Amino acid sequence: MIGLCSYGGYIPHYRLNRGLIFGAMGWMNPATIANARGEKAVANFDEDSITLAVSAGRAALQDVDPATVESLYFASSTLPYKERLNAAIMAPALGLKDQIRAADFTASLKSGTTALLAALDSVSSDNPRKVLVTAADCRLGKPASPQEMLFGDAAAAFVVGGENVVAEYKGSYSVTYDFGDHFRGANSQFDNQWEDRWIRDLGLDQFIPEVVTGLLEKTGLQMTDFSKVIYPCIYPAARRGIAKKLGITPEMDLDNLQLEVGESGTPHALVMLAKALEDAKPGDKLMVISFGSGCDAICFEVTENIAKLQNGKALSASLADKAELDNYNKMLVWRQIMPADFGKRKEVDHWTRYSAMWRNRKLMLGLEGGKCTQCGTAQIPAQDICVNPECDALHTQEPYSFADRTGHILSFTADNLAASVNPPAVYGQVEFEGGGKFMFDFTDCNLDEVVTEKPVTMSFRRKYYDEKRDISGYFWKAVPVKEVK
Repeated sequence: MIGLCSYGGYIPHYRLNRGLIFGAMGWMNPATIANARGEKAVANFDEDSITLAVSAGRAALQDVDPATVESLYFASSTLPYKERLNAAIMAPALGLKDQIRAADFTASLKSGTTALLAALDSVSSDNPRKVLVTAADCRLGKPASPQEMLFGDAAAAFVVGGENVVAEYKGSYSVTYDFGDHFRGANSQFDNQWEDRWIRDLGLDQFIPEVVTGLLEKTGLQMTDFSKVIYPCIYPAARRGIAKKLGITPEMDLDNLQLEVGESGTPHALVMLAKALEDAKPGDKLMVISFGSGCDAICFEVTENIAKLQNGKALSASLADKAELDNYNKMLVWRQIMPADFGKRKEVDHWTRYSAMWRNRKLMLGLEGGKCTQCGTAQIPAQDICVNPECDALHTQEPYSFADRTGHILSFTADNLAASVNPPAVYGQVEFEGGGKFMFDFTDCNLDEVVTEKPVTMSFRRKYYDEKRDISGYFWKAVPVKEVK
């Protein structure tokens, strides 16, 4: 049996009310009021598609041993690097071994499902290997554009394999067209799109029925066999038309999360699939459809193993864990759309030399320290000599990951003089359960939420963005644990 072994999703902590966007930019394009309802998910200043995908991937790996994963696929239309394997940056942060195959999938909004299909095709009953598929996007629409209103940031991840399958793969059907709906050149910051009527009438209205018809004929199934049909279409009238044409009842039509998250691009069909799996029952058949340069349609049947997952609500948990981003201009500064003066301290180069990064890659990307094999003392970073003064053993450190460890705040500082995109810069010392202390920045919080002794979890984030060289550096930050109501 081949299919999905586990799944995870991630929605950023901050949400921006679309009414704030219209209040700031509606004077330029009053028609955007049609999309001003609800809120959109906005990645923090220290997040990008890599960090979002890592968060979703770590959620998916809560029910799977990372050591059993043999391949990592990352799908995104907003890759931070054009020439540097983005998936390779993610692998240590996900706790994966070095001896894996990794690949980036890009240039199409259906590249998420394409990566998922590539993983499914690589697994067979004779080779029940595990593949981790991740997808994330942080797409930008020009200020005052409909895309700015509609786009949101999100990520999803799935472990594909041949053992302990929670959703069995039943078949797929794909079509590929060079259809110019959304497009972005190699040096473009913002999404461009052709006319809405073009996208609706010649794209969605034709491609989705074509791929659904092909899938039904290939699998011998009927539309009535499906519990949920998942397709990311932002046009309400077009959704109703497609549903009527294909016989999709309101009970089968999964909510597209437009009012809570927004259209997240490459991962959106997979985000919706993760949401559907949270409430799925054994025997449910799910059809997931993506759109972009054609369509993919995939059929899954939920198995009894769905009840065995321990972390099957990660997406809903991140949906519930939210804070209002109450300033539209803050989003513009975070995304380098609007320039701001950060003072002279910002003008200093902070980029990490690649030779130093290579030597310390396990610590920087995987938050790996050491644990003494003689006395059991954990320490970060790992050292040749055990930090325990009663031990002082030499060369006894074994690798020890702190990424999944809960810590507690020992001390903190709120620095209003440091160059920060979200002042004040808050940082301090964290002590981990089981031992080990380190200095971290705090993120996804306000100053009132940073209190000594408060528990924190670790999150893989963008440490800096170097505009001069157009490169990003990554490390881990501490997130104060919040009570989600």
